[in-house]
Amino acid sequence: MSAKTLLKSLLVYQAWANDELAEKLAGVDPARGAGERHAAIRLMNHILVISRIFAAHLKGVAHGYASDNTEQTPQPAELRAASAEADRWYLDYLETVSEQELAEPVAFTFTDSDNGCMTRQEMLTHVVLHGSYHRGEIGRMLARIAVSPPWDTYAVHLHRAEPTRRLQREREPVEV
Repeated sequence: MSAKTLLKSLLVYQAWANDELAEKLAGVDPARGAGERHAAIRLMNHILVISRIFAAHLKGVAHGYASDNTEQTPQPAELRAASAEADRWYLDYLETVSEQELAEPVAFTFTDSDNGCMTRQEMLTHVVLHGSYHRGEIGRMLARIAVSPPWDTYAVHLHRAEPTRRLQREREPVEV
């Protein structure tokens, strides 16, 4: 499997997982665990901001953020739409970038003014892993207010997107 193929699979997973979680957050009663709900929305917004920052790094333009979150907390529906837009940008970007360009290093500055340098491939991987890490945190926040978080692992996504994968075991025995 090429790096580009794997990255596409991971970015499609990210879009699905972000949408599942944003939908779940939108359905949580604002009065239920208001503090945890607010913190979860803030953390989901942080995921979005980091996605936008790294998209700007990949484009070679200024991102305009002074920190890794915004002062205002968006409403869940607004956050869901903005996350979907960011996720679409990454999938579109991957269609235009070559394997050779994926290996190119990109120098940038973090919001804390520290210097950074990552290949485009590493940056894309970071965005996916960063989001996954924080979605896990949000899942724990939801559980604390008795809301079942989405089951958003990569394996779950692959098997929901391609249900025939479940039949593979029946066709191809695995030696142990």
